[in-house]
Amino acid sequence: MGLLDYGPGKSFVKWSVWLSWPIIAAGKRLSNVPVLKWLIGPFFMRPYNEVTAVPIDVTVESPDSAVVPIRIVERLVTDVEEKFIIGECICRSHNKVATPPMDIGCMALGPAARRIHPSHGRMVSTEEAIHHVRRAAQAGLIATVAHAWIDPVAFGTRFRDLMFICFCDDTNCIYRTYMKNRGPTLDGVYKRLPGISLAVDREKCDGCGQCVDRCFLAAISLENGIAVIGESCAGCARCSMLCPQNAIFVAAEDEDALYAQLITRIQEVSELPVRTS
Repeated sequence: MGLLDYGPGKSFVKWSVWLSWPIIAAGKRLSNVPVLKWLIGPFFMRPYNEVTAVPIDVTVESPDSAVVPIRIVERLVTDVEEKFIIGECICRSHNKVATPPMDIGCMALGPAARRIHPSHGRMVSTEEAIHHVRRAAQAGLIATVAHAWIDPVAFGTRFRDLMFICFCDDTNCIYRTYMKNRGPTLDGVYKRLPGISLAVDREKCDGCGQCVDRCFLAAISLENGIAVIGESCAGCARCSMLCPQNAIFVAAEDEDALYAQLITRIQEVSELPVRTS
């Protein structure tokens, strides 16, 4: 393949991110302002912006057995032939942080990933992709399965047959930050995977408020000293990981049902070719 077969290189993309970051942040912050919210909203609406959280560092209870959601991400990278690992997290690189590890970058899936310039990373095997997912889980990151217009624009590739899995932390990720004071047009941007639910054990909860402070969507509140999870919960399970009283538990359907839900959501907005496992 020649140079014209690739999108822009790493230096150009990092420069573009540096320019666009404050614009994206301002768009989120102003998404509740009259008139502006109707101009900003379309940039974050489905099907051009579909983002789903998968809590890869937790074990959850299903009706029959324990489910580890990381398995559905591993199945996805197994069932998609083309996989490209970005050599460094663009968000953490932009913010110049070393923790979580910067070399746990996003993963691009699908035929369009072959257009990503080699300076960003490389195409990998299924085994390498699974190893990368497990590293992300060990680092306490959350898998964000995203079909968003910003990715093909940044990397100069197609949108229809491309999907990204970003491995996100709470303070640096462009998807998870600046969302607490969002306007209603952004409410549907980050969606919970059907089949995953969170609940609070009222006997264990002592009302410390850590979950309230750390929820990136402001989906948790305290009522009479007890945490209450609201309808806008994205199911990322960060609150469950952080709760010092282990008062927030995660429930889920079985692995096959969860995986089917994820594939349905992907295929509703993209043409990503996924084999049946």
